[in-house]
Amino acid sequence: MKGEGTISRTVFLAGHAVLPQGMAAKGLYEHIAIVVEIDKRYGVVIDARCTLVTDLANKVVQDLLRGYCIHDGVEEAIANVIERYHGAAKNAIIAALKDLYREYIKYKNTK
Repeated sequence: MKGEGTISRTVFLAGHAVLPQGMAAKGLYEHIAIVVEIDKRYGVVIDARCTLVTDLANKVVQDLLRGYCIHDGVEEAIANVIERYHGAAKNAIIAALKDLYREYIKYKNTK
């Protein structure tokens, strides 16, 4: 039936933060964006991407978020970033996750 695919059951959200000086991505972007596709009912991240330059950095962020339930906050995701990600963008990733959560709360409050 039309409209019952994955797209109708998910929502696209983005969180943003300013990148630190001296990063490769800073030459392309002033900000980092973390974008996610989230299951509307359960708040589980189905897919995630970010605007970091290298494929590997993007994959690490994707692996950290895929399957994560954002409904209860991002504290556990932030703890995982602190433990696993030791690049210059760590604080920007954390700030973008916090912004992403604010966007999720806004979305939930509009329903």
